[in-house]
Amino acid sequence: MASVLVVDDLENFRISVGLVLERGGYDVILAASGAEALEVLRRRQVDVVVTDLRMDQMDGYSLLMAVKSSNSPAEVIVMTAFASIGDAVNAMKAGAYDYLTKPFRNEELLLTVERAVEQRWLKEEVHRLRSAVGEAFAIERIVGRSEPMRELARTIQQIAVTDSPVLILGETGVGKELVARTIHAFSSRSGGPFVAVNCGALPESIQETEMFGYRRGAFTGAAFDRKGLAEEADRGVLFLDEVGAMSVPLQVKLLRFLQDGEVRRVGDSRVTRVNARVVSATNSNVEEAVRTGTFRRDLYYRLNVVSLRVPPLRERSEDVALLAVHYLEQYARRSAKPIRGISEKAIAMLQAYSWPGNVRELQNVIERAVTFTTGGLITEVDLPRDVVVNEPATEMSSLSDQERVQVLDAMQKHRWNRRRVAEALGISRTTLWRKLKDYGIS
Repeated sequence: MASVLVVDDLENFRISVGLVLERGGYDVILAASGAEALEVLRRRQVDVVVTDLRMDQMDGYSLLMAVKSSNSPAEVIVMTAFASIGDAVNAMKAGAYDYLTKPFRNEELLLTVERAVEQRWLKEEVHRLRSAVGEAFAIERIVGRSEPMRELARTIQQIAVTDSPVLILGETGVGKELVARTIHAFSSRSGGPFVAVNCGALPESIQETEMFGYRRGAFTGAAFDRKGLAEEADRGVLFLDEVGAMSVPLQVKLLRFLQDGEVRRVGDSRVTRVNARVVSATNSNVEEAVRTGTFRRDLYYRLNVVSLRVPPLRERSEDVALLAVHYLEQYARRSAKPIRGISEKAIAMLQAYSWPGNVRELQNVIERAVTFTTGGLITEVDLPRDVVVNEPATEMSSLSDQERVQVLDAMQKHRWNRRRVAEALGISRTTLWRKLKDYGIS
Protein backbone atom coordinates (compact mmCIF):
# COMPACT_ATOMS: atom_id res chain seq x y z
CA MET A 1 0.00 0.00 0.00
CA ALA A 2 1.44 3.35 -1.03
CA SER A 3 1.71 5.99 1.70
CA VAL A 4 0.70 9.65 1.32
CA LEU A 5 1.49 12.49 3.72
CA VAL A 6 -1.12 15.30 3.55
CA VAL A 7 0.05 18.67 4.88
CA ASP A 8 -2.33 21.62 5.37
CA ASP A 9 -2.92 24.02 8.25
CA LEU A 10 -6.69 24.03 7.59
CA GLU A 11 -7.99 21.07 9.60
CA ASN A 12 -11.24 20.44 7.72
CA PHE A 13 -9.56 20.54 4.31
CA ARG A 14 -6.70 18.33 5.53
CA ILE A 15 -9.11 15.72 6.87
CA SER A 16 -11.24 15.86 3.71
CA VAL A 17 -8.26 15.22 1.42
CA GLY A 18 -7.10 12.41 3.72
CA LEU A 19 -10.51 10.67 3.59
CA VAL A 20 -10.56 10.78 -0.23
CA LEU A 21 -7.10 9.20 -0.37
CA GLU A 22 -7.96 6.55 2.23
CA ARG A 23 -11.01 5.53 0.17
CA GLY A 24 -8.65 5.34 -2.81
CA GLY A 25 -6.60 2.67 -1.02
CA TYR A 26 -3.71 4.75 0.33
CA ASP A 27 -2.08 4.72 3.74
CA VAL A 28 -2.61 8.36 4.81
CA ILE A 29 -0.71 10.44 7.39
CA LEU A 30 -1.91 13.96 8.27
CA ALA A 31 0.27 16.88 9.32
CA ALA A 32 -0.89 20.38 10.32
CA SER A 33 2.38 22.18 9.47
CA GLY A 34 5.61 21.88 7.53
CA ALA A 35 7.55 21.26 10.74
CA GLU A 36 5.20 18.43 11.72
CA ALA A 37 5.55 16.94 8.23
CA LEU A 38 9.36 16.94 8.51
CA GLU A 39 9.07 15.16 11.85
CA VAL A 40 6.93 12.48 10.17
CA LEU A 41 9.51 12.11 7.36
CA ARG A 42 12.28 11.69 9.92
CA ARG A 43 10.39 8.81 11.52
CA ARG A 44 9.19 6.96 8.43
CA GLN A 45 9.38 6.83 4.67
CA VAL A 46 6.43 7.94 2.55
CA ASP A 47 5.82 7.70 -1.19
CA VAL A 48 4.06 11.03 -1.84
CA VAL A 49 3.72 14.34 0.02
CA VAL A 50 0.64 16.44 -0.81
CA THR A 51 1.12 19.90 0.69
CA ASP A 52 -0.55 23.29 0.59
CA LEU A 53 1.74 26.08 -0.58
CA ARG A 54 0.39 28.87 1.63
CA MET A 55 0.83 27.96 5.31
CA ASP A 56 1.94 29.94 8.35
CA GLN A 57 5.50 29.56 9.64
CA MET A 58 6.88 26.98 7.19
CA ASP A 59 5.17 27.19 3.81
CA GLY A 60 4.85 24.40 1.25
CA TYR A 61 7.73 25.67 -0.89
CA SER A 62 10.11 25.51 2.10
CA LEU A 63 8.82 22.02 2.87
CA LEU A 64 9.45 20.98 -0.75
CA MET A 65 13.04 22.26 -0.58
CA ALA A 66 13.58 20.43 2.72
CA VAL A 67 12.26 17.17 1.26
CA LYS A 68 14.43 17.48 -1.85
CA SER A 69 17.55 18.27 0.17
CA SER A 70 16.98 15.28 2.49
CA ASN A 71 17.30 11.58 1.74
CA SER A 72 13.53 11.21 1.34
CA PRO A 73 12.56 9.65 -2.01
CA ALA A 74 9.00 11.05 -1.79
CA GLU A 75 7.40 12.82 -4.73
CA VAL A 76 5.83 16.16 -3.77
CA ILE A 77 2.49 17.49 -5.06
CA VAL A 78 1.63 21.08 -4.14
CA MET A 79 -1.87 22.51 -3.69
CA THR A 80 -2.59 26.16 -4.40
CA ALA A 81 -5.35 28.63 -5.12
CA PHE A 82 -5.89 29.66 -8.73
CA ALA A 83 -4.41 33.11 -8.07
CA SER A 84 -1.11 31.52 -6.98
CA ILE A 85 -0.47 29.24 -9.96
CA GLY A 86 2.80 31.10 -10.58
CA ASP A 87 4.03 29.86 -7.19
CA ALA A 88 3.05 26.30 -8.15
CA VAL A 89 5.00 26.55 -11.40
CA ASN A 90 8.05 27.73 -9.45
CA ALA A 91 7.60 24.77 -7.13
CA MET A 92 7.63 22.39 -10.10
CA LYS A 93 10.82 23.97 -11.36
CA ALA A 94 12.28 23.29 -7.90
CA GLY A 95 11.37 19.60 -8.11
CA ALA A 96 7.67 19.21 -7.31
CA TYR A 97 6.01 16.39 -9.27
CA ASP A 98 2.78 18.29 -10.03
CA TYR A 99 0.33 20.81 -8.65
CA LEU A 100 -3.41 20.90 -7.92
CA THR A 101 -5.47 24.07 -8.16
CA LYS A 102 -8.07 24.50 -5.40
CA PRO A 103 -10.86 23.58 -5.53
CA PHE A 104 -10.13 20.29 -7.29
CA ARG A 105 -12.22 17.20 -7.91
CA ASN A 106 -11.59 13.94 -6.07
CA GLU A 107 -10.82 12.20 -9.37
CA GLU A 108 -8.18 14.80 -10.17
CA LEU A 109 -6.54 14.29 -6.77
CA LEU A 110 -6.54 10.50 -7.06
CA LEU A 111 -5.17 10.48 -10.62
CA THR A 112 -2.34 12.89 -9.75
CA VAL A 113 -1.36 10.88 -6.67
CA GLU A 114 -1.51 7.62 -8.62
CA ARG A 115 0.90 8.95 -11.24
CA ALA A 116 3.21 10.34 -8.56
CA VAL A 117 3.30 6.94 -6.82
CA GLU A 118 4.14 5.24 -10.12
CA GLN A 119 6.97 7.74 -10.69
CA ARG A 120 8.23 7.17 -7.14
CA TRP A 121 8.29 3.39 -7.60
CA LEU A 122 10.07 3.62 -10.94
CA LYS A 123 12.77 5.73 -9.28
CA GLU A 124 12.97 3.18 -6.47
CA GLU A 125 13.56 0.42 -9.03
CA VAL A 126 16.40 2.42 -10.58
CA HIS A 127 17.89 2.94 -7.11
CA ARG A 128 17.50 -0.76 -6.26
CA LEU A 129 19.26 -1.80 -9.45
CA ARG A 130 22.04 0.70 -8.79
CA SER A 131 22.56 -0.80 -5.32
CA ALA A 132 22.36 -4.38 -6.58
CA VAL A 133 24.82 -3.97 -9.40
CA GLY A 134 27.18 -1.48 -7.76
CA GLU A 135 28.19 2.12 -8.20
CA ALA A 136 31.44 1.38 -10.05
CA PHE A 137 29.70 1.99 -13.37
CA ALA A 138 26.78 4.04 -14.67
CA ILE A 139 23.39 2.45 -13.99
CA GLU A 140 22.21 2.81 -17.60
CA ARG A 141 24.62 0.06 -18.56
CA ILE A 142 22.39 -2.70 -17.31
CA VAL A 143 19.07 -1.10 -16.38
CA GLY A 144 16.38 -3.76 -16.33
CA ARG A 145 14.14 -5.77 -14.05
CA SER A 146 13.37 -8.55 -16.54
CA GLU A 147 14.71 -12.00 -15.81
CA PRO A 148 17.09 -12.00 -18.84
CA MET A 149 18.76 -8.84 -17.53
CA ARG A 150 18.89 -10.11 -13.96
CA GLU A 151 20.58 -13.27 -15.23
CA LEU A 152 23.02 -11.19 -17.29
CA ALA A 153 23.92 -9.12 -14.21
CA ARG A 154 24.52 -12.27 -12.16
CA THR A 155 26.73 -13.77 -14.86
CA ILE A 156 28.76 -10.56 -15.19
CA GLN A 157 29.55 -10.59 -11.49
CA GLN A 158 30.64 -14.24 -11.69
CA ILE A 159 32.98 -13.89 -14.67
CA ALA A 160 34.37 -10.44 -13.89
CA VAL A 161 36.69 -11.78 -11.20
CA THR A 162 38.37 -14.13 -13.69
CA ASP A 163 40.77 -13.29 -16.53
CA SER A 164 39.09 -15.53 -19.10
CA PRO A 165 38.41 -14.07 -22.58
CA VAL A 166 34.73 -13.13 -23.06
CA LEU A 167 32.73 -12.98 -26.29
CA ILE A 168 29.64 -10.73 -26.06
CA LEU A 169 26.90 -11.49 -28.59
CA GLY A 170 23.98 -9.25 -29.43
CA GLU A 171 22.26 -7.06 -31.98
CA THR A 172 23.33 -3.52 -32.77
CA GLY A 173 22.32 -1.09 -30.05
CA VAL A 174 21.82 -3.55 -27.17
CA GLY A 175 24.81 -2.17 -25.25
CA LYS A 176 27.61 -4.68 -25.81
CA GLU A 177 30.38 -2.16 -25.04
CA LEU A 178 28.57 -1.13 -21.85
CA VAL A 179 28.52 -4.77 -20.75
CA ALA A 180 32.26 -4.96 -21.48
CA ARG A 181 32.86 -1.83 -19.38
CA THR A 182 30.82 -3.36 -16.58
CA ILE A 183 33.01 -6.48 -16.62
CA HIS A 184 36.05 -4.21 -16.42
CA ALA A 185 34.54 -2.22 -13.53
CA PHE A 186 33.85 -5.35 -11.47
CA SER A 187 37.25 -6.93 -12.08
CA SER A 188 40.57 -6.57 -10.30
CA ARG A 189 41.69 -4.65 -13.41
CA SER A 190 39.24 -1.78 -12.76
CA GLY A 191 42.15 0.51 -11.93
CA GLY A 192 43.77 -0.24 -15.29
CA PRO A 193 42.87 1.07 -18.76
CA PHE A 194 39.85 0.08 -20.84
CA VAL A 195 40.91 0.28 -24.50
CA ALA A 196 38.12 -0.07 -27.07
CA VAL A 197 38.86 -0.98 -30.70
CA ASN A 198 36.17 -0.92 -33.39
CA CYS A 199 37.53 -3.60 -35.72
CA GLY A 200 34.96 -2.81 -38.38
CA ALA A 201 36.05 0.85 -38.58
CA LEU A 202 39.78 0.15 -39.03
CA PRO A 203 40.96 0.05 -42.67
CA GLU A 204 42.76 -3.23 -43.32
CA SER A 205 45.93 -1.35 -44.34
CA ILE A 206 46.47 0.08 -40.85
CA GLN A 207 44.96 -2.66 -38.66
CA GLU A 208 48.30 -4.19 -37.67
CA THR A 209 50.02 -0.88 -36.84
CA GLU A 210 47.00 0.34 -34.85
CA MET A 211 46.74 -2.88 -32.90
CA PHE A 212 50.44 -3.63 -32.29
CA GLY A 213 52.28 -0.35 -32.92
CA TYR A 214 55.47 0.31 -34.88
CA ARG A 215 59.14 1.29 -34.60
CA ARG A 216 60.53 4.51 -35.93
CA GLY A 217 61.53 4.10 -39.58
CA ALA A 218 59.42 0.96 -40.06
CA PHE A 219 57.72 2.63 -43.04
CA THR A 220 57.50 6.01 -44.71
CA GLY A 221 56.05 8.50 -42.23
CA ALA A 222 56.97 6.46 -39.10
CA ALA A 223 58.90 9.31 -37.47
CA PHE A 224 58.78 7.94 -33.92
CA ASP A 225 58.09 4.78 -31.92
CA ARG A 226 54.42 4.19 -31.19
CA LYS A 227 52.62 1.78 -28.88
CA GLY A 228 49.75 -0.23 -30.30
CA LEU A 229 46.32 -0.47 -28.70
CA ALA A 230 47.11 -3.91 -27.29
CA GLU A 231 50.12 -2.49 -25.47
CA GLU A 232 48.03 0.48 -24.25
CA ALA A 233 45.69 -2.02 -22.57
CA ASP A 234 48.46 -3.52 -20.39
CA ARG A 235 47.06 -4.41 -16.91
CA GLY A 236 43.58 -3.56 -18.16
CA VAL A 237 41.04 -4.72 -20.75
CA LEU A 238 41.35 -4.74 -24.55
CA PHE A 239 37.83 -4.57 -25.98
CA LEU A 240 37.50 -5.72 -29.60
CA ASP A 241 34.15 -4.51 -30.91
CA GLU A 242 32.78 -6.09 -34.10
CA VAL A 243 35.56 -8.64 -33.99
CA GLY A 244 33.94 -10.54 -36.86
CA ALA A 245 35.05 -7.76 -39.22
CA MET A 246 38.76 -8.30 -38.44
CA SER A 247 40.93 -9.18 -41.43
CA VAL A 248 42.41 -12.69 -41.64
CA PRO A 249 46.08 -11.48 -41.39
CA LEU A 250 45.27 -9.59 -38.18
CA GLN A 251 43.44 -12.65 -36.84
CA VAL A 252 46.72 -14.61 -37.06
CA LYS A 253 48.62 -11.98 -35.06
CA LEU A 254 45.83 -11.63 -32.49
CA LEU A 255 45.83 -15.41 -31.95
CA ARG A 256 49.56 -15.32 -31.24
CA PHE A 257 49.01 -12.48 -28.76
CA LEU A 258 46.28 -14.46 -26.96
CA GLN A 259 48.49 -17.56 -26.79
CA ASP A 260 51.76 -15.95 -25.72
CA GLY A 261 50.81 -12.57 -24.22
CA GLU A 262 53.47 -10.93 -26.40
CA VAL A 263 53.34 -8.20 -29.03
CA ARG A 264 55.88 -7.30 -31.67
CA ARG A 265 55.68 -3.80 -33.10
CA VAL A 266 55.93 -3.46 -36.87
CA GLY A 267 59.60 -3.07 -37.78
CA ASP A 268 60.84 -4.29 -34.38
CA SER A 269 62.78 -7.47 -33.65
CA ARG A 270 61.96 -7.42 -29.96
CA VAL A 271 58.80 -8.62 -28.26
CA THR A 272 56.98 -6.91 -25.37
CA ARG A 273 55.06 -8.76 -22.67
CA VAL A 274 51.50 -7.42 -22.30
CA ASN A 275 49.08 -8.47 -19.57
CA ALA A 276 45.66 -7.51 -20.96
CA ARG A 277 42.34 -9.29 -20.73
CA VAL A 278 40.58 -9.56 -24.09
CA VAL A 279 36.83 -8.98 -24.26
CA SER A 280 35.29 -9.06 -27.74
CA ALA A 281 31.85 -8.43 -29.17
CA THR A 282 29.98 -8.98 -32.40
CA ASN A 283 26.51 -8.66 -33.90
CA SER A 284 27.34 -11.09 -36.71
CA ASN A 285 27.16 -14.87 -36.83
CA VAL A 286 30.78 -15.79 -36.10
CA GLU A 287 30.05 -19.53 -36.26
CA GLU A 288 28.86 -19.10 -39.85
CA ALA A 289 32.03 -17.11 -40.62
CA VAL A 290 34.07 -20.01 -39.19
CA ARG A 291 32.24 -22.46 -41.45
CA THR A 292 32.85 -20.32 -44.54
CA GLY A 293 36.52 -19.82 -43.66
CA THR A 294 36.45 -16.03 -43.18
CA PHE A 295 37.12 -16.35 -39.43
CA ARG A 296 39.75 -18.66 -37.95
CA ARG A 297 38.32 -21.52 -35.94
CA ASP A 298 41.22 -21.55 -33.44
CA LEU A 299 40.83 -17.81 -32.80
CA TYR A 300 37.09 -18.25 -32.29
CA TYR A 301 37.70 -20.86 -29.61
CA ARG A 302 40.25 -18.58 -27.93
CA LEU A 303 37.85 -15.64 -27.83
CA ASN A 304 34.80 -17.68 -26.88
CA VAL A 305 35.97 -19.14 -23.57
CA VAL A 306 32.96 -17.44 -21.97
CA SER A 307 30.08 -16.10 -24.07
CA LEU A 308 27.38 -13.63 -23.02
CA ARG A 309 24.24 -12.86 -24.97
CA VAL A 310 22.68 -9.44 -24.45
CA PRO A 311 18.94 -9.81 -25.18
CA PRO A 312 17.30 -7.38 -27.62
CA LEU A 313 14.82 -4.91 -26.19
CA ARG A 314 11.84 -6.61 -27.86
CA GLU A 315 12.48 -9.66 -25.63
CA ARG A 316 12.24 -7.60 -22.44
CA SER A 317 9.43 -5.11 -22.94
CA GLU A 318 9.00 -4.86 -19.17
CA ASP A 319 12.30 -2.93 -19.08
CA VAL A 320 11.13 -0.26 -21.54
CA ALA A 321 9.33 1.94 -18.99
CA LEU A 322 12.26 1.81 -16.59
CA LEU A 323 14.75 2.73 -19.32
CA ALA A 324 12.48 5.47 -20.66
CA VAL A 325 12.14 7.11 -17.25
CA HIS A 326 15.88 6.81 -16.67
CA TYR A 327 16.73 8.57 -19.95
CA LEU A 328 13.96 11.13 -19.39
CA GLU A 329 15.53 12.15 -16.09
CA GLN A 330 18.95 12.28 -17.68
CA TYR A 331 17.98 14.49 -20.64
CA ALA A 332 15.50 16.66 -18.72
CA ARG A 333 18.24 17.46 -16.21
CA ARG A 334 20.72 18.17 -18.98
CA SER A 335 18.30 20.53 -20.78
CA ALA A 336 16.99 22.10 -17.53
CA LYS A 337 13.37 21.28 -18.43
CA PRO A 338 10.81 20.59 -15.64
CA ILE A 339 9.43 17.43 -17.27
CA ARG A 340 7.85 15.27 -14.58
CA GLY A 341 7.15 12.03 -16.42
CA ILE A 342 5.71 10.10 -19.37
CA SER A 343 1.98 9.59 -19.94
CA GLU A 344 0.52 6.11 -19.56
CA LYS A 345 -0.52 6.07 -23.22
CA ALA A 346 3.00 6.98 -24.36
CA ILE A 347 4.49 4.27 -22.12
CA ALA A 348 2.09 1.71 -23.61
CA MET A 349 3.17 2.69 -27.12
CA LEU A 350 6.85 2.48 -26.21
CA GLN A 351 6.30 -1.01 -24.79
CA ALA A 352 4.40 -2.16 -27.88
CA TYR A 353 7.10 -1.02 -30.33
CA SER A 354 9.56 -3.64 -31.62
CA TRP A 355 12.75 -1.49 -31.20
CA PRO A 356 14.89 -2.69 -34.12
CA GLY A 357 17.61 -0.29 -32.90
CA ASN A 358 17.28 -1.58 -29.33
CA VAL A 359 18.30 0.52 -26.30
CA ARG A 360 20.22 3.00 -28.43
CA GLU A 361 17.06 3.75 -30.43
CA LEU A 362 15.00 4.17 -27.25
CA GLN A 363 17.61 6.55 -25.88
CA ASN A 364 17.42 8.64 -29.07
CA VAL A 365 13.60 8.67 -29.00
CA ILE A 366 13.52 9.98 -25.40
CA GLU A 367 16.19 12.58 -26.12
CA ARG A 368 14.16 13.79 -29.10
CA ALA A 369 10.95 13.91 -27.04
CA VAL A 370 12.62 15.94 -24.30
CA THR A 371 14.05 18.33 -26.89
CA PHE A 372 10.75 19.08 -28.65
CA THR A 373 8.09 18.80 -25.93
CA THR A 374 6.58 22.05 -24.70
CA GLY A 375 4.70 20.55 -21.76
CA GLY A 376 5.56 19.02 -18.43
CA LEU A 377 4.70 15.50 -19.57
CA ILE A 378 5.96 13.40 -22.48
CA THR A 379 2.90 12.21 -24.43
CA GLU A 380 2.32 10.21 -27.59
CA VAL A 381 2.38 13.48 -29.54
CA ASP A 382 6.09 13.80 -28.72
CA LEU A 383 6.98 10.33 -30.07
CA PRO A 384 8.20 9.63 -33.63
CA ARG A 385 5.57 8.34 -36.00
CA ASP A 386 7.12 4.89 -36.39
CA VAL A 387 6.97 4.37 -32.62
CA VAL A 388 3.25 5.19 -32.39
CA VAL A 389 1.68 1.76 -32.87
CA ASN A 390 -1.71 0.02 -32.58
CA GLU A 391 -3.14 2.44 -35.17
CA PRO A 392 -1.55 3.71 -38.42
CA ALA A 393 1.17 6.06 -37.26
CA THR A 394 0.27 8.96 -39.56
CA GLU A 395 -3.40 8.71 -38.66
CA MET A 396 -2.68 8.62 -34.92
CA SER A 397 -0.38 11.62 -35.10
CA SER A 398 -2.86 13.54 -37.22
CA LEU A 399 -5.77 12.82 -34.88
CA SER A 400 -3.73 13.85 -31.83
CA ASP A 401 -2.70 17.11 -33.48
CA GLN A 402 -6.29 17.86 -34.48
CA GLU A 403 -7.61 17.16 -30.99
CA ARG A 404 -4.97 19.35 -29.38
CA VAL A 405 -5.91 22.25 -31.67
CA GLN A 406 -9.60 21.67 -30.90
CA VAL A 407 -8.99 21.76 -27.14
CA LEU A 408 -6.82 24.87 -27.41
CA ASP A 409 -9.45 26.67 -29.51
CA ALA A 410 -12.17 25.81 -26.99
CA MET A 411 -10.05 26.97 -24.07
CA GLN A 412 -9.37 30.32 -25.72
CA LYS A 413 -12.99 30.76 -26.82
CA HIS A 414 -14.33 30.17 -23.29
CA ARG A 415 -11.55 32.18 -21.59
CA TRP A 416 -9.98 29.08 -20.00
CA ASN A 417 -13.09 28.22 -18.01
CA ARG A 418 -12.76 24.43 -17.69
CA ARG A 419 -16.43 23.80 -16.88
CA ARG A 420 -17.63 25.64 -20.00
CA VAL A 421 -14.93 24.04 -22.16
CA ALA A 422 -15.87 20.54 -20.96
CA GLU A 423 -19.56 21.23 -21.73
CA ALA A 424 -18.70 22.60 -25.17
CA LEU A 425 -16.59 19.54 -26.02
CA GLY A 426 -19.11 17.11 -24.54
CA ILE A 427 -16.65 15.57 -22.08
CA SER A 428 -16.28 15.52 -18.28
CA ARG A 429 -14.01 17.96 -16.47
CA THR A 430 -11.80 15.04 -15.43
CA THR A 431 -11.36 13.97 -19.07
CA LEU A 432 -10.60 17.56 -20.02
CA TRP A 433 -8.04 17.77 -17.24
CA ARG A 434 -6.32 14.63 -18.51
CA LYS A 435 -6.21 15.98 -22.07
CA LEU A 436 -4.70 19.25 -20.87
CA LYS A 437 -2.03 17.28 -19.03
CA ASP A 438 -1.32 14.94 -21.94
CA TYR A 439 -1.00 17.80 -24.43
CA GLY A 440 1.09 19.94 -22.10
CA ILE A 441 -1.48 22.77 -22.03
CA SER A 442 -1.22 24.85 -18.87
